Amino acid sequence: MVSGFFGLKVGVRGAQLIACISVTITTLLAVIVFFEVGLNNIPVTIELLKWIDSEFMNVQWSFNYDSLTVSMLIPVLIVSCLVHIYSIGYMIHDPHNQRFFSYLSLFTFMMLILVTANNFLLMFVGWEGVGVCSYLLVSFWFTRIEANKSSISAFLTNRVGDCFLTIGMFAILWSFGNIDYSTVFSLAPFVSEDVVTIIGVCLLLGAMAKSSQIGLHVWLPQAMEGPTPVSALIHAATMVTAGVYLLIRTSPLIEYSSTVLILCLWVGAITTLFSSLVGLFQLDIKKVIAYSTMSQLAREFFKFRHQTICVEIIYYIINSQITKALQLGMMVIAVGLSSYNVALYHLVNHAFYKALLFLGAGSVIHALADNQDFRKYGGLRPFLPLTYSAMVIASLSLIAFPFMSGFYSKDNILESLFGQYSYYSIVIYMIATMGAIFTTLYSLKVLYLTFLTSPNGPLINYKQVNEDNIYMNLPLIILALLSIYFGYITKEIFIGLASGFFSDNSLFIHPLHEIMLDTEFAVKSIFKLSPLALAASATIIYLVLSEFLANILVYFKFTKLGYNIFSFFNKRFYIELFYNKYIVGFIFKLGGDTTKLLDKGSVELLGPYGLEKGLLYLSKNIGSLDTGIVTFYALYILIGTLSYIFIPYIYSDNNNLLFLILFALFTII
Repeated sequence: MVSGFFGLKVGVRGAQLIACISVTITTLLAVIVFFEVGLNNIPVTIELLKWIDSEFMNVQWSFNYDSLTVSMLIPVLIVSCLVHIYSIGYMIHDPHNQRFFSYLSLFTFMMLILVTANNFLLMFVGWEGVGVCSYLLVSFWFTRIEANKSSISAFLTNRVGDCFLTIGMFAILWSFGNIDYSTVFSLAPFVSEDVVTIIGVCLLLGAMAKSSQIGLHVWLPQAMEGPTPVSALIHAATMVTAGVYLLIRTSPLIEYSSTVLILCLWVGAITTLFSSLVGLFQLDIKKVIAYSTMSQLAREFFKFRHQTICVEIIYYIINSQITKALQLGMMVIAVGLSSYNVALYHLVNHAFYKALLFLGAGSVIHALADNQDFRKYGGLRPFLPLTYSAMVIASLSLIAFPFMSGFYSKDNILESLFGQYSYYSIVIYMIATMGAIFTTLYSLKVLYLTFLTSPNGPLINYKQVNEDNIYMNLPLIILALLSIYFGYITKEIFIGLASGFFSDNSLFIHPLHEIMLDTEFAVKSIFKLSPLALAASATIIYLVLSEFLANILVYFKFTKLGYNIFSFFNKRFYIELFYNKYIVGFIFKLGGDTTKLLDKGSVELLGPYGLEKGLLYLSKNIGSLDTGIVTFYALYILIGTLSYIFIPYIYSDNNNLLFLILFALFTII
């Protein structure tokens, strides 16, 4: 409020100070709350005031701090605090710093409301708030047409998910009589599974839009038009994690619908493969990282199905190197496996190394005069050693290199999926493995083309490239440390591992969650080695083609077949083209016809224009009675007199029919 409304009074430095100090204090308080509520298991509820007080429904402005809430506060506030500090250096030449920091703080505030809300309606306030803030921040440079188009795309795509989420909230109100979390979750076992399925599907569609899953994913890569700190905040801590948080929060409800859980698995798997394939063919450094975010959140959707774990350390090391690069998709997979604690663990880990990736990319873009096409990079390692080190650490954690933060959570997701004895779980496991192979390739592609290959950009860029100020370097160092050590330190806190198996002592286990029997997989070791062989083969083929057979590759790309293949993946499977041609056009036509026939017609009929026309028509007809003939006037006088005399008798209790007949006869005469 101070930065936004009184920006001219406090100035740029004042807006930066008040925003950063406030978020930093909040972050320190969140760490204290994490120890108090999370580790000591002391949930707290704060009731501020009543919102809706009726006979059948009471809604309060109340905030609930339980293990899930305080776990979400850690990545949200740490990443937000570091992004605020980073923005001081990144936006140093921008003339609208006060507005930027106001939007950034509002974004964090709305995310805190979403996470700490004690009922669905208050959660929806934060849900809509982060949507509005994403619109404001993506279109921050509003003089750019692409920024405006991208922000509108993000806003409208999320409206689709919000529509289904609203329907789900109404269904909850109709089924349970309340929208308070505790009431809904306590009554969930006594409600029909069909009702729970309808509610769960609506909540899943809402989460798919927010977390950019397949079908409603088009807004996330386009959101890269905003400043890079905004991209880091959207991808690591706020928007995209809100959808996964919604599914984890409603886990006591959706656990009673196997249909919703299987849908989570398939949505996560398809998103994982789709985003990794598309990311491999993108040419914008931020869009490549954006598609890796989609993949990883899909994995968390995956995780909500069953919780069986393999504890063979060899499989840990082999499989995790090549099958773990798919963030949003993997979180969705985690939801589908019913392993909500692992989904939460992966969400927290993902926030740190994804923020590090984006902020590292921001340092490169800032150093190269805002150029985002990494085909014009190359040879930057001597010029940007700290940024190079940070992006290597983030990429290793992204591909789940052993003993990095991403290794511990992603490995558990895929092993849980691998241990399900059902046909679809094996199929989904193979899909996720294929997606992870491509993710590893494009992670290496970004590092290679940006830092290691020979310089490809103009000489003027390299003459002025250097590491940025302390405001941009300090967040990189802190996030790099978290990307290395946080997963190892908090492994047993979030997952509750005891001697290599899942146990019920993890930080977050939702009520009535049944821990499945632990078992080792009766699978041949050669089968476990197959993902490693596939990844190694693909990597070798890619390197050979790109380095030693480059001419053949270029020749193939310029053939008609090669051009079509590249265009198909580079243009994201032409999904946006399909939407624009068949869906958006139809909706526009339907909306235009509706406006012409219903909205515009009803407004004209009932508004001033319709009233004027009606009165003119009435007065014209009344005026036609003036004929200038005396006998007509006598008839009018007679009808009026008889009406005055006989109409009261019509409504009396006696002889109604007789008086009606007499009145008609006199009128005719």
